[in-house]
Amino acid sequence: MAQKPYATDSIESAVDEEAQFTFTEAQLGEDDDMSQSVTILNSNSNAYASEVGYAFSPVRFRYRAFNQKYNDIYVNGMQLNDMESGQFRYSLVGGLNNQTRSVEFALPFEDNQFSLTAMGGSNNYNFRAGSMPSGHRVSIAGANRNYTARAMYTYNSGFNNNGWAFSGSLTYRWSNTKTAYVKGTFYNSLSYFFGVEKLLGTRHSLSFATWGNPTERASQAGCTDESYWLANSNFYNPYWGYQNGKIRNSRVVNDFAPSGLFTWDFKINDNAKLTTTLGGRYSMYKSTKLNYNNSDNPQPDYWKRLPSAFYDVWNPDNPRNAAQGTIFAPEFGQEVPRNWYSAYQYLAYSEANRQVNWDRLYASNKGANAAGADAMYFVQAKRIDVLNLQLNSVLNIDIDPKRHFTAGIGLGANNGRHYQSMEDLLGSSSFHNINTYAISKFGVNSPKVQYDLNNPNAVVREGDVFGYDYYINIHKANAWTAYTANHGRAHLFFGGKLGYTDMQRDGKMRHGLAENNSYGKSGIARFLEGTAKAAVSFNLGKGHALSLGGSFESRAPQASTAFAAPEMCNDFVTHLKNEMVTNVELSYQMSTSWLAMNASGYYTFITDGTEWQNYYYDDDNTFTYVSMTGVHKAAYGAELGARVKLTSFLDFEALGTISDAKYLNNNTARYMLSTEGTYKETTVYSKDMRESGTPLTATSLGLSFHMNGWYIDLAAKWYDRIYLSWSMPLRYETSLAAQGLINTGVDENGNITTNVDVPGQSLGKGGWMVDGSIGKNIYLKKGSLSFNLSLTNILNNVKICTGGYEQARQGYTTNNDGSMSGQRIYSFYNNPKKFYAYGTNGMFNVTYKF
Repeated sequence: MAQKPYATDSIESAVDEEAQFTFTEAQLGEDDDMSQSVTILNSNSNAYASEVGYAFSPVRFRYRAFNQKYNDIYVNGMQLNDMESGQFRYSLVGGLNNQTRSVEFALPFEDNQFSLTAMGGSNNYNFRAGSMPSGHRVSIAGANRNYTARAMYTYNSGFNNNGWAFSGSLTYRWSNTKTAYVKGTFYNSLSYFFGVEKLLGTRHSLSFATWGNPTERASQAGCTDESYWLANSNFYNPYWGYQNGKIRNSRVVNDFAPSGLFTWDFKINDNAKLTTTLGGRYSMYKSTKLNYNNSDNPQPDYWKRLPSAFYDVWNPDNPRNAAQGTIFAPEFGQEVPRNWYSAYQYLAYSEANRQVNWDRLYASNKGANAAGADAMYFVQAKRIDVLNLQLNSVLNIDIDPKRHFTAGIGLGANNGRHYQSMEDLLGSSSFHNINTYAISKFGVNSPKVQYDLNNPNAVVREGDVFGYDYYINIHKANAWTAYTANHGRAHLFFGGKLGYTDMQRDGKMRHGLAENNSYGKSGIARFLEGTAKAAVSFNLGKGHALSLGGSFESRAPQASTAFAAPEMCNDFVTHLKNEMVTNVELSYQMSTSWLAMNASGYYTFITDGTEWQNYYYDDDNTFTYVSMTGVHKAAYGAELGARVKLTSFLDFEALGTISDAKYLNNNTARYMLSTEGTYKETTVYSKDMRESGTPLTATSLGLSFHMNGWYIDLAAKWYDRIYLSWSMPLRYETSLAAQGLINTGVDENGNITTNVDVPGQSLGKGGWMVDGSIGKNIYLKKGSLSFNLSLTNILNNVKICTGGYEQARQGYTTNNDGSMSGQRIYSFYNNPKKFYAYGTNGMFNVTYKF
């Protein structure tokens, strides 16, 4: 853990450390499907950055609203970011609290000894056994968060007389469907770590570390406010239901990524050191989903079942409303629309009607079996198996006391298999590997409806692969260098990086809609990358410092966005090119005996970005793969962090940021329907859309008390401007034109004008949240005992939105020529899916060290 801007006593530090890690770990959902990503960031001297990742973690705060691909995470110099998406998954080190305490942090324009710092910061965990604090550590915790119980044991030997050091750790985290905060979810995770290090004389050491976090967890769904209202809870979860009287969740994630690395540290002389790490991991990810075939959608919150699908609540004057008639509703004390009220009663008065009816699904499949038909309902699994291998080497040289030189190389290979398997046929005995979505268009006997022409009409059993099966292969190489020097009151930093990336798809099924372009290997897309970075800091005297930094990057696109429709074919997106990023920052720092303060302003300009989405388009009963290239964005804002020592035992802390992160241009969207296999293009009005899932305004005001082994924190936090993930289809030019939202005219000078009424981006509600913690450290004759209670959202404000997304479906049906056929009563635009902050929750932790 980074040190505070000024020294504090050891008792305070020990308790504060435990509070930070237990708070953050239990609050994170580790669920990719829920976009619960946060920035892992810190700094030794920055009062804002050292606290912001932890302080704002309950709302999934991201540093400067950056995508996580701009935040690099390393272990012993080996990068942990996923090579396909560029993002870091917290579950890779979940449960390794004691191992991840030893870490080096660097902000965007700070130098470090393990990498060229990323524009969103870089962290490097030290997993060497000899670097772990020696002794035993036992910890037991209870919580009412994602898991309700946790037990941890760690032993570190330190170096013995023969130069050996050993380290081992086990962590177990648990909750069941009755104890978890969100009903229907559960959590079952065992984390392990083993490390050994051997000193070879005074100049060499070899270390090995292996770890993993096999986890099974049930997920929570994002829902519309209407569904939350019907359930009278912002934690309603439609993914579960009763089967034979027991709770069963349809969305269960199994995640396990066993990892290992070897590190060779070579002290060349007193001024030079070479560190080389060879490592890898094999990641196995599986996420289940309830699906259906030639039947009704079994999701209990499906839009056609909701009251607002029967009555236009957003436009009471809609003529279609009058045809319903009214009925007196005692609970409302007035006349209400008849059909709306029937749907309301059905869902609001019965929890069973708001959940998956597993017994009905089994009964339906039994009927299908009797008729010789395929399963009507089944549980499928999205699976991703990844083998990642890396070799990294870093040389650090102290040229003299004022100058330092660092250089490094990295090589990486990534082999990722993406496929879909049959998890549970729900009592059925028959299913075929056929594109049922395309049957209505081409007919059941057409080869175009085959998912795999090499194995037509293949029978799918439980555990079999169906639908899609392909590999994404990636190779990366880079070389970088950095130089720092002190000249009088100026500290200079220069760095540069050159890189190479290639990527290729290798299909294992010959898709009927892309029979000549889906099986086997695609072409190889190759990219050269480069980064130039410079910063200067001036010591103005008396604790004042001013820093200015700038960088320019040419970044290869991510493989996760590079393929147009990877589940169907080998095509790359059109106009695929490097993303260009310009980043500048101006910072001021003040450090005295009573005040540590940082203020920063930054501007980041991104051009030629590539983005990709996959969504279900209800109107055409098809999946759609859509990509945008040439995306321009800007992120800019101001940050402030301050820690004021009011007395020897009481500090005042303030954090705050106000920022913006938005699209600067409209783009061309190129999309393919899974029922046609051909591409279409349209303009998407993306200009002024914002980055989603993180508050663009966040502040915290708090007090920190520390005396005689006690540590008490209390902070009030304000979150605002939380944008939801915006939907491309809602802003297609073809969609807006069909609804009459694009109008042309002639101005007074005779010029043709076009007015486009683009729907505004959906926002989540912000608000105040009060968090606190209290801890005590007691020194014993042998070892120490510490207690810590951390509380989040003490005032129980469950109206704060932590993220969500707009629905991709349209509010109208279309004719074959693309014109609008009829406006639906239900409004998808006014019903985005959301997640809300947990109410009052906490964790109590007891730790014994000896």
